[in-house]
Amino acid sequence: MRDHPSTPIKGRGAVSNRDGRFEVLQHQDVDDGWGPQEQPVRLATQIMRDSTKIAIVQNQSPDVPFEQSVNPYRGCEHGCVYCFARPTHSYLGLSPGLDFETKLVAKLDVVELLREELAAPKYQCRVLALGTNTDPYQPIEKRFRLTRGILELMHETGHPIAIVTKSALIERDLDVLKELAQQQLVQVTVSITTLDHGIARRMEPRAAAPRRRLQTIEKLAQAGIPVGINVAPVVPVLCDQELEQILSSAADAGASSAAYILLRLPWEVRELFEEWLQAYHPLKAEHVMSVVRQMRGGKAYDPRFNTRGRGTGQFADLLAQRFESACKRLGLNKDAGQQLSVDRFRRPGSGAQGELEL
Repeated sequence: MRDHPSTPIKGRGAVSNRDGRFEVLQHQDVDDGWGPQEQPVRLATQIMRDSTKIAIVQNQSPDVPFEQSVNPYRGCEHGCVYCFARPTHSYLGLSPGLDFETKLVAKLDVVELLREELAAPKYQCRVLALGTNTDPYQPIEKRFRLTRGILELMHETGHPIAIVTKSALIERDLDVLKELAQQQLVQVTVSITTLDHGIARRMEPRAAAPRRRLQTIEKLAQAGIPVGINVAPVVPVLCDQELEQILSSAADAGASSAAYILLRLPWEVRELFEEWLQAYHPLKAEHVMSVVRQMRGGKAYDPRFNTRGRGTGQFADLLAQRFESACKRLGLNKDAGQQLSVDRFRRPGSGAQGELEL
């Protein structure tokens, strides 16, 4: 049976399970006039073990604000159709489509691996980014608690960490986050794409609802944890008009910093996103992609550093001006120069573990 549904599946972002770019055989659906033979099935989430023996990934990209990161999960059950990480599933012989959000890979020994790497004599403490590839608080974190284990290790070693998420599950770890914040060891960024629940339900079906994310910002801020808003991605035509409203709502909730990232469509993401547009917004699909290409030099994607996250052209310039103006008006990014501390770091085993306030 072919695994390329012709209609959307409830609770999933991608419309198809199109083949990855490294596959020898490429399949194509053909309408024979009989219509769908079966109703789309509910796809169960499958978990596989990540056997790689490296926890910390070094970043070589000059246009991202971190030098190293850790990702306990590959693939993401949130199912955001626009996710730039989808093409990484092709390296596993899986589809960047439905496989990316249903066949997940968990690095079950990530905490032990990370402990070993932090203990290495040559390790130099730098801020560790968490959630740069897929969300560390996606639903399977409730079961595996790998992100929780990483945070506890950060507390034990006095290591700074920067977290990006769109999940309310982070509230579970307020105890350790407060301890880290008191030592200037944590910064949290919550991503919001749209405040329109209808669009969000279809575009990022298993992530927290937009208003719920605002509540998460509020709870983090009230707990004394530095929290920012990332309007990401900015989707032209569908969501770009919400930029100021998202920033204002986040500032009201307690966000102190802000950033934005323009929609990125590398490799298979372009085809998946265009399928999604045709399924849910067919009358706007051509307009959306036209504006995307205007900001990418006539292409659907421009991978060049320093422009891939912002784009070029009149629309991109106007977006940047709107963002800066809104941040200034709302008092966001006033403390942009404040850095997390690297002076508290102690290698694992070099001292007693601190006690958390439970």
